[in-house]
Amino acid sequence: MSTIFLDNISKQYGNAPPAVNQISFEAQAGTFTVLLGPSGCGKSTTLRMIAGLDTPTSGRIRIGGRDVTDLPPSQRKIAMVFQSYALFPHLSVRDNILFGLKVRKEPVAQHKPRLDKVAALLGLEKLLDRKPSQLSGGQQQRVALGRAVISEAPVCLMDEPLSNLDAQLRHEMRREIRALQQNLGITMVYVTHDQTEAMSMADQVVLMNGGRIEQNDSPDQLYGTPSSEFSARFIGTPPMNVLQLDDRTRSLLARSGPPAGQAPEAAVTLGIRPEHIRLDPAGLIPATVENVEYFGADSIVIATLGANPNVAVRAAGHLRAERGERIMLHWSPTQQHFFDATGKALRQAPTSS
Repeated sequence: MSTIFLDNISKQYGNAPPAVNQISFEAQAGTFTVLLGPSGCGKSTTLRMIAGLDTPTSGRIRIGGRDVTDLPPSQRKIAMVFQSYALFPHLSVRDNILFGLKVRKEPVAQHKPRLDKVAALLGLEKLLDRKPSQLSGGQQQRVALGRAVISEAPVCLMDEPLSNLDAQLRHEMRREIRALQQNLGITMVYVTHDQTEAMSMADQVVLMNGGRIEQNDSPDQLYGTPSSEFSARFIGTPPMNVLQLDDRTRSLLARSGPPAGQAPEAAVTLGIRPEHIRLDPAGLIPATVENVEYFGADSIVIATLGANPNVAVRAAGHLRAERGERIMLHWSPTQQHFFDATGKALRQAPTSS
């Protein structure tokens, strides 16, 4: 197993703003680290620099304690899985998986036992003689995974490997990839823009924004203690409600519910997650229904609260409410998050419900 450490890494192309701007983080040996963020945030560029496909403009990269910044990919002891699968259409599943071993001229005696192990691990035993065109998308992805893990490299890098699959297959493959990483004990760095993949698979999430690290945390900390308004709104479905603390909203909340008046002086917005707001006839915060979205197990009520439209409230079951209907809301002050004018989180003084 190998720890990956990025030390003040930057990447700039010509005179354009840096694609990656002075980022540092550590992926501990044997853990699953996800690079998460919107398109253009620098996550794939970061992965390519770890792989050796791009060279940093500045900074150093160490894998297993060894400085690999200037080494080619072949000398970094890594495996990589791409979004496109990159299978050879004229080769069988067997030959696709064994391709890397043959190119590296590893002992032929090792080929069959390692192939058998990987095929059993990924459920490919009955597909070894097929061509990629005879496989489903999920099966092709398993072959790509098999080709990567058969190398027995201590580090595996994955660049949005599930984006070409439908929702059901993505769900299945998430579990399979996580189980594979845990069974093999490898260090995995995984790039995605999908927060569901990040939250359900990762030990550590590195959330990126504009080439910088917005927050580097465990999934539960990222969700429960966002360090910025960007983190708060990027994570969660629906995302966290962020209410503007203008005079009207402050006055409304201070009079009728949670003590928003106790917000830090520098706070300009208040964040509250939809599941932390409840519909309560005895509540003291009035809102007006805009729409109700029904999802089976629960409903999402979209409402206007003061000057803040599109406030989401999660309610159990099938809630029926008409547009324009007045509802009353309640939430605990312990579930509030405050942010300053730069979008950074502010600590809230302890309060009682």
